[in-house]
Order: sequence, then structure tokens, then C-alpha cells
Amino acid sequence: MQKAYKFRLYPNKEQQIQLNKTFGCTRFVYNHFLDKRIKAYEESQETLTYAKCSSLLTGLKKELEWLHDCDKFSLQNALKDLDKAYQKFFKEKTGYPTFKSKHNNRQSYRTNVTNNNIEMKDHKIKLPKLKWIKFAKSREIDGRILNVTISKNPSGKYFISVCFETEVYRPELPTDQSIGIDMGLSHFMIGSNGNKIDNPKYYRKYEEKLAKLQRSLSRKKKGSNNRNKARVKVARLHEKITHTRSDFLHKLSTKLIRENQTIALESLRVEKMIKNRKLSKSIADASWRQFTTMLTYKAGWYGRGLKMVDQWFPSSKLCSSCGYKNEEMRLNVREWTCESCGEVHDRDINAAINILQNAL
Repeated sequence: MQKAYKFRLYPNKEQQIQLNKTFGCTRFVYNHFLDKRIKAYEESQETLTYAKCSSLLTGLKKELEWLHDCDKFSLQNALKDLDKAYQKFFKEKTGYPTFKSKHNNRQSYRTNVTNNNIEMKDHKIKLPKLKWIKFAKSREIDGRILNVTISKNPSGKYFISVCFETEVYRPELPTDQSIGIDMGLSHFMIGSNGNKIDNPKYYRKYEEKLAKLQRSLSRKKKGSNNRNKARVKVARLHEKITHTRSDFLHKLSTKLIRENQTIALESLRVEKMIKNRKLSKSIADASWRQFTTMLTYKAGWYGRGLKMVDQWFPSSKLCSSCGYKNEEMRLNVREWTCESCGEVHDRDINAAINILQNAL
């Protein structure tokens, strides 16, 4: 199994300069060969493959000597990323590759491990062209390191993501419990066992403060130091919202995986639902897609079963006791009585029970 751990990086001033140079070089190589591939196809209907671009890169490095100042693997990985972007465009129709901008406050590059060019010792890590850098080592890397990704976020902080290969370890957590989950906005999660988890609404919590900082940013003169300081304040608040939300989702998903052998979820099409202009902000704040992703890979770690129920399954309209379907169910109805068996249902708990029954 491949895993990745992310740590905070603390480069000195010289190392920061070198990192920024590498960000610029990889961005230049990506844009240069994207332009070449576009022109080659427009002029002669020729498709430049990764191998062809890699051979052209050798000649480009002889022409532009400053490309030798950065890690050679980062340039090759830039070409691989470009090739993956093209493959994704042709296979998944996600959108044509675009040029990278130096004005983007998120920068990153990836380097590979070879001949012990990457080593870890205590709270320091050795990287190509950078020597030893301090980092916040919060956990041990138990496996063979494959590659590392160095990134810089909008608030100016540096991070390193270490991808490594490790043995599959599934702790013995014996349980035969199963749970169905209905996702919501007033309650983030409603379980078939009757438990309801409130939606923390982190974006809504900091929305007023964020609007104030953004107004302050808009009044600053472009290119000034005060505008950059205001931009960093906005970025830090966005960072805080992201981290608090991720912390909540990680703790909840881990708790569900540890306590249940089978978890049933509704496969929601969030990209369609988010087009509702009245609910889009609340849906985005809930992060249902991120929660589903966490449950998916953690279920693989712990050997749990995760079953998805079709989004068109009428979980709210069916009686979980007798199967009667209430066709006239409106969104504002939170409790209803079955006309067939007389059972009184809480709308959300009943939906969660139906999701579990359908999955099993």
C-alpha cells in the first residue's frame, strides 16, 4: 500500500530562494512544452509524447543553463504531469491543460528518490539541491520512500508530502455492526441507529470575519506591501477554516470505520447539487465529497465494507417497516406517518435505515 504523510517545512532564507527557483523552473518547463504540443498539433497534427518532450528537454537545458540550478527530477516530473493532464483530458473529458501562472500563490514540485538523495534524520530531511531542512516530524515513516512533493501555500508556509510504500496493517477491531448514513445540512450525518451529528458549519462561523478581511484587502493598492499583508491574513483564515473542517471529518470518519464493519452511503452528485444558488454555499461547506473519500480509503486500510446506494433511490419516501412509498413527500416534512402500517417516522432516520437495508 502507498501512503503519504504531510509535514510542515522550515527552510532558511537561502533554501527559500532555492525553492522559489525550482518552482519557477518547473513552471517554465511545463508551460514551454505545453506551448510546443499545442503548436505541433495545430501546424502538422503531430502529438508530442512524453518521450519526445523528454529528449527535447535535454537540448533545452543546454540552451538555458539556469535550468541546471534546480533539481533535475522536478523537471522530468513536470513533463509527466503535463502528459497526465493530456491523458485525463482525452479519457475523462475534464478540460484542456492550461498554462501555469507565476501569480498563483500555490506552488509545488515533486522529486524522486534515487541513490540516497533523500534522507531523514531526527527532525531534518535532506533534499536534492537543498541539503538538510528542518521539518515538523509528527509521525514515523514506516516504509520505503518513493517520492516527495514540496509545496508553498498562499499564506507563505512550506510543506513536504512524503509518499512511501508500506505493508498493509489492519488492526484487529472485531465488530459486526452495520450503519446506514443519510447526509444533510442541518445535521451533517444521520445514522440508522438514531444518532444525529450536528453540522459544524465552519465557513458560516467565520464568514463575517472573512468578509471584513476581504473588504480590507480590496481597498489596498495593488503591488503594495500592505496589500500582500492583507492577502496573507485572508489566506490564513481560509487555512483555518479548511483545517478545522478536515479535523472534524477525519475524527468522524475514523470513529465510524472503527465501530462498524459495513457502512452504507448515498452516492450524491455534489457537482450537480451545488448549482442550486440558494444552497450551494451550505453544500460546499458540508464537504460531503471529502467525507466520502475519507471513508473510502480508511475502509481499505481497516478492511471494512463501504457500500454506495444509487442517488435516485427514494430513501426518504419509503416506509422502513412495510415498504410503502409516500409519493407526496415534500422537503419541509420532517416527520410522517405511514398510511399502510401506521408507523411514525423521523424523515432522516427513516432514510438512513432504508439506505442500510438497500445496501445489505
